[in-house]
Amino acid sequence: MNNSEDFVANVRKEPGRHRHFSSKTKQDLRRSEKSNSGNTGGVKKATSIVRSNAKYAVAIWGELPKVTLSSLKELAGRHALSIPAGDLQLLNGGWYVTHSGLLTMAKRSHCSGITTSIDRMASDPANSRWVFRATVYKSPRSRGFVGYGDADPSNVSSLVHGAEMRVAETRAVNRALRKAYGIGLCSVEELGWAPRSNRAGSSDQRTDSMNGNRATRTDSLASATASAF
Repeated sequence: MNNSEDFVANVRKEPGRHRHFSSKTKQDLRRSEKSNSGNTGGVKKATSIVRSNAKYAVAIWGELPKVTLSSLKELAGRHALSIPAGDLQLLNGGWYVTHSGLLTMAKRSHCSGITTSIDRMASDPANSRWVFRATVYKSPRSRGFVGYGDADPSNVSSLVHGAEMRVAETRAVNRALRKAYGIGLCSVEELGWAPRSNRAGSSDQRTDSMNGNRATRTDSLASATASAF
């Protein structure tokens, strides 16, 4: 027990003694109660997100392997990422974080600011190739976490051709946010192609040649990815 708890225990053991608490002891007790209350609320919220994620995951993608559900539970507990809120996507059997999920996390963590700029030396506007640098400041005194993102017609979905500049900026911001908050997951928007979704009943697929590779793509997922830009 800490000093405050020892003091309270001793008072209770001695009959007839009045409970006179010093101002310092009262402050310590208040801090302890506030801390315990906050921890309890945090645990309840994390548990709620875990249960909600499991429910929605099964409803959307059907029965999932235990290892997939286990990693989902860890993501919910550590980063409070939510499937109902659109923070996560299950693609090709793996979890990917979304741009909206990263922004929500930054807001929840009271991110101080995000700046972006075009890397003009690496960009080639004539060929629709853009490279962005993004910096995330977790606090006013933060030195910043830097991330780069590039986009050109060869590594974006055909649905967003002509929007390569916005795609590059989004990718840069995502990478910077993932560095700042320790997110090891790749983001959906960073993918150079739209992978096959694990959504049950997804059958409208086609193959495109991108960067010399054959990639299976789902139209519905590509549309969802395009809506982020």
